[in-house]
Amino acid sequence: MSGGGAGRSAAARARLAARLLVVLGCVLTPEAQLTGVLDDCLCDIESIDDFNTFKIFPKIQKLQERDYFRYYKVNLKRPCPFWADDGHCSIKDCHVEPCPESKIPVGIKAGSANKYSKAANNSKELEDCEQANKLGAVNSTLSNQSKEAFIDWARYDDSQDHFCELDDERSPDAQYVDLLLNPERYTGYKGPSAWRVWNSIYEENCFKPRSVYRPLNPLAPSRGGDDGESFYTWLEGLCLEKRVFYKLISGLHASINLHLCANYLLEETWGKPRWGPNVKEFTRRFDPAETKGEGPRRLKNLYFLYLIELRALSKVAPYFERAVVDLYTGNGHEDAESKALLLDIFRDTKSFHMHFDEKSMFAGDKKGAKSLKEEFRLHFKNISRIMDCVGCDKCRLWGKLQTQGLGTALKILFSEKEIQSLPENSPSKGFQLTRQEIVALVNAFGRLSTSIKELQNFKVLLQQTR
Repeated sequence: MSGGGAGRSAAARARLAARLLVVLGCVLTPEAQLTGVLDDCLCDIESIDDFNTFKIFPKIQKLQERDYFRYYKVNLKRPCPFWADDGHCSIKDCHVEPCPESKIPVGIKAGSANKYSKAANNSKELEDCEQANKLGAVNSTLSNQSKEAFIDWARYDDSQDHFCELDDERSPDAQYVDLLLNPERYTGYKGPSAWRVWNSIYEENCFKPRSVYRPLNPLAPSRGGDDGESFYTWLEGLCLEKRVFYKLISGLHASINLHLCANYLLEETWGKPRWGPNVKEFTRRFDPAETKGEGPRRLKNLYFLYLIELRALSKVAPYFERAVVDLYTGNGHEDAESKALLLDIFRDTKSFHMHFDEKSMFAGDKKGAKSLKEEFRLHFKNISRIMDCVGCDKCRLWGKLQTQGLGTALKILFSEKEIQSLPENSPSKGFQLTRQEIVALVNAFGRLSTSIKELQNFKVLLQQTR
């Protein structure tokens, strides 16, 4: 009996592996439907795979381990602004462990009051920084600035350029979280509460009329034999900007799902959990047969999102290349190494030869383009607010971080003129980034890089089971 069961089990695993290789083949083999050039850009998937594997992934992983990028200040207690709180997840893996103040590097802790410079260690300049703080100055990277520069810079209010609702870092509810000790993984948070979050994102913020139904939406009425054709017919009829918006959200959703599949609680013996890739969960979320062809489309949007954030990193490089910019934690040696590694990654991003051309967006008549850009910004900002409705703290943490990272990337892409005119030795009134935005930008792109790499890992895993 046991031998027959083992045989059937092996056969079942082989069939599953074969099906999943078809899924992954959609991304990784030349014959399948997801190879070649992506829609709405001139880049192919194979080039992204190679570039990420050999250039980006090893370096972005190292950068995320640096103190400057591993500590993220976030408010996980903000109430949901759209519906009554349905309670937080009670599963232990949903819990986020905040970082004790004693563990935070001194240079980062000083930033909690928007004093991010080395010069703030001087008592007089500390007073200047506090005055600038009252006027709203926020920049986590600039050092050795005069009182006049801080105060002048403080008068600039760039809220009109924000694509995200930023947490108030001065709030008593805002806490530092060590991202390395609170990794994104499957927590068990699912069902109506999670569906409502994503449903609100897609149905109310992706420029979609209620008469058009998104494929595989568990909250939508049954559409009979319509496997999404009407939805994609509608999507293709949209302007480029609105198609891009949907693809970004879909790509973010796919990336998050991939992280959950790749870091899944496989078993827990004597209180010792074992986390790893779950091929069954991957099948459920991405297999063409299981998802009626929707899974491969979602993976394609993941690659599109990767391109967008890659482009943003290449465009923001001049901001960080200035000598005046410093990734300040208080540890001079590590700070110098962190900046050198970041600049090395920027050089790699600029060497990529098939970037998305953001100039193709909002290129119509000035009045119409300005109105559409503002609508685009407000829709995304609304999505960032929806992240406060996520019931699982760990999911909320990573949802807020990755949304803010994408919002920062969009802010960068549409601030090209301001970035090009940055002064070399003083802060700019036209463009600046908070430390919170910088940490979110790098870690969000790191998550996308990991998603692309995990697809390669699934392929290897499945080949081993054949």
